[in-house]
Amino acid sequence: MIVLTVLFLCIISTYSASVKGHTTGPSLSNDRLYRFAYTAEVYVDRAKASLQKSAGYRFSAGVDVNLLWRNPENDDDQLIKVMIRNVQVENVNERPSDKSIFKGKSTEKIIGKEYLEALQRPMVLELARGKVQNFYSYENEPGFTQNLKRGLASLFQLQMHSGSVREVDISGKCNVTYQVRQDQVTKIKALDTCEIEKTGFTSHNQILDVNTKATSATIYVLEDSFIKSIKAEENYVFLLNSRRKTGAKIVSKQKLELQSVEAGPGLIAGKHVAGVIKTLDSSYVSMPLVAETVKSECKKCPSLSEHWKSIKEHMHPEKLSKAEAARSFLSFIQNIRKATKEEILQIIKTENKELLPQIVDAITSAQTPASLEAILEFLDFKDASTSVLQERFLYACGFASHPSEMLLRSLTSKFKGDIANEEIRETLVIVMGELIRKLCDREGCKLPAVVEAKKLILGRLEKPKKDDNVRMYLLALKNALLPEAIPLLLKYAESDEGHISNAAVTALQRYDPSFLTNEVKKTMNRIYHQNRKVHEKTVRTTAAAIILNSNPSYMEVKNILLSIGELPLEMNKYMLSIIQDILQLEKPSSKTVRKVLKDMRAHNYERFSKPGSSSAYSGYITRGPDISSTYGLDILYSGSGILRRSNLNIHVFDRNAQLHAGQVVIEAQGLESIIAATPDEGEENLDSFAGMSAILFDVQLRPVTFFQGYGDLMSKMLSATGDPISVVKGLILLTDYSQEFQLQSGPRASADFQGGLAIDISGGMEFSLWYRESKTNVKNRIAMFVAGNAEVDSFFLKTGMETTLEIETALDFISTVQFSQYPFLVCMQMDRVGSPFRHSVTKYESLPSGRRYTARRGKAEMLEGFQHCI
Repeated sequence: MIVLTVLFLCIISTYSASVKGHTTGPSLSNDRLYRFAYTAEVYVDRAKASLQKSAGYRFSAGVDVNLLWRNPENDDDQLIKVMIRNVQVENVNERPSDKSIFKGKSTEKIIGKEYLEALQRPMVLELARGKVQNFYSYENEPGFTQNLKRGLASLFQLQMHSGSVREVDISGKCNVTYQVRQDQVTKIKALDTCEIEKTGFTSHNQILDVNTKATSATIYVLEDSFIKSIKAEENYVFLLNSRRKTGAKIVSKQKLELQSVEAGPGLIAGKHVAGVIKTLDSSYVSMPLVAETVKSECKKCPSLSEHWKSIKEHMHPEKLSKAEAARSFLSFIQNIRKATKEEILQIIKTENKELLPQIVDAITSAQTPASLEAILEFLDFKDASTSVLQERFLYACGFASHPSEMLLRSLTSKFKGDIANEEIRETLVIVMGELIRKLCDREGCKLPAVVEAKKLILGRLEKPKKDDNVRMYLLALKNALLPEAIPLLLKYAESDEGHISNAAVTALQRYDPSFLTNEVKKTMNRIYHQNRKVHEKTVRTTAAAIILNSNPSYMEVKNILLSIGELPLEMNKYMLSIIQDILQLEKPSSKTVRKVLKDMRAHNYERFSKPGSSSAYSGYITRGPDISSTYGLDILYSGSGILRRSNLNIHVFDRNAQLHAGQVVIEAQGLESIIAATPDEGEENLDSFAGMSAILFDVQLRPVTFFQGYGDLMSKMLSATGDPISVVKGLILLTDYSQEFQLQSGPRASADFQGGLAIDISGGMEFSLWYRESKTNVKNRIAMFVAGNAEVDSFFLKTGMETTLEIETALDFISTVQFSQYPFLVCMQMDRVGSPFRHSVTKYESLPSGRRYTARRGKAEMLEGFQHCI
């Protein structure tokens, strides 16, 4: 009896499995016509807005489906005909008729007679086990209508059992997960896994970039082994990382609902698909189900020269501190990216000298092959008279958001050739270092141009020639941050020449702590404690900063603390301020420092009560839910009260990334003879010098010299006007995000976010023997404009949303020292003026005829200024 029961259960289970496995996809009945109602909706709006007031449209139609052929040997292999009819286009949300772009227009007028006819021609799908094996349509049809058909055809693809699979549809080859429960199937498509031709680029730094989230879900309800209804929804959300309130979303919805089942045409006889298709219509061609890339042409867009004429008034040098300059800069870049080399050269060769630097900024920032060829043809590096334009070109290359191998190869070639201005040669190699880093960060370290540039820079440092400018190669490594360069930097860090040692140590300071090995720490400890030779104070304090910022051991911190009290007075005060700043801001090494301070040998009044005026101070500029920014200002004086180094740093960070937004370092040395003072230990033979070095948005710039040598110093003092020297001035493309993607319903969508900065950073140092006073001043004038645009292009209609941000601000850092007595009287001041901030959102819909609907909303506010004095 037990045996019979087991046998019976086996038979039943086998029968059950065969029934379930008989049809693994939807199955149509013979001689039946299935009539569906189909809608495809598109919404575009702010990221967190409801859909009720979104821009967009609704495409609706009837869809007839019938079975043409079933494989006699496999019931799961079917040919079905799908035909779209009664097409309608309307607003996706209710709107007064006077605000509707469709008012008084028939579907034929909106879509166009040719496109409508193509859209309503039937397509044929071969379904095998629920998957679309072949998509048959007419070869000469427009790509736009083919994609709308592909969007509908992809809905018929599903499987009847749960599990994950890789399948092809209009979105490409994607990872798809099916969940089956009774007569309902849920399909989740991982859009980030889809293999499809993609165009676009992103910003290099995450903080300046855009965060994208894409989801796709489809719910099938089945009845009698076929589809009763389908609801599909795709969501794309774009958020500016630096301000997540600023963003956009695109939502695409599809719905297919069965209305009726009627008597339909009979089956076509045949053994093979090819024969059946030929019998049906020999014009049918098997085409890929993956969408083809199509884009409508702009028929009324201005030419590059016309656009330039409309914005050039905002690009004059005296207007670069205005947000309108940054706005014009971004729009100019967008137009340059569509232009040919000849169109670009026409503008740059005919414009006056006053506007040429701004044009060079824009052409270089466009980063297209045509723009690169044009600017390289225009600039002559053998001509010293155009060095200003050459420098603007090189800095724009350094700030490039997505540099190409071609750009680095071109710069390497220029470096090997004749260059009239030595400062341009120095700038060029420093920028090459930055391009190496950006290309390596995008897994391009093995590209031939990168390998060649690395070999050139490292080779010049491994075997320097007598006349080689070693410092400029070290500054190139300060940008490149190559792990393999660390041994070379350690070698130069212990150089006998202070400026070489300083360049190497500051380069090491920029590396992530994970790259700073025990060997690096040993070298930094030797430098700080002067175990082998005497070093300048600037080098020693930088070495101490590297140790304290790279997970220092208990003994490393203890040795530094024990040194306090034994150092020259001003260095002593400086190191004490550094320790106090670590504790105040709870920096990573603060726990170890607190632990060491419990030891009274390291922490006592005698050691920590020495006088001095040097200081270090950090604080928050802004603290927000998205990003925060901090400033750090430290000043080191010589024992005679003359400024040795002033260092201002601004960092921007979020939970996952950090951006070194700015650094301005003013250094001076060898000025003691002016006031008949005694130089500090190790600095007795230093030449008189003052200069400034800057980092801007993670890019080390070429240092600027105020004076070099005693004669130059006296000349500058007698002819000084008090005017600051410009470190960097120009237009910078900060955020540069552009992506095109395919919506499942058929249209093509895009998202573009660009952020431009008009910037003027200058610095100066004043020195008065009469008043025995020195003053350093760093001025920052900034105007920023950010524009984001999300758009859906449906060939017969464009709908989208544009969001903009703009701000103008000024930030000054001033330090004043009176050294007529000791301790010196010191004032450090940071001022930010009140800043106007404006934000706007514009939604739009437009037809090729020019009819357009626009809804705009804006907000303006004044951000409070502040003043900090220390």
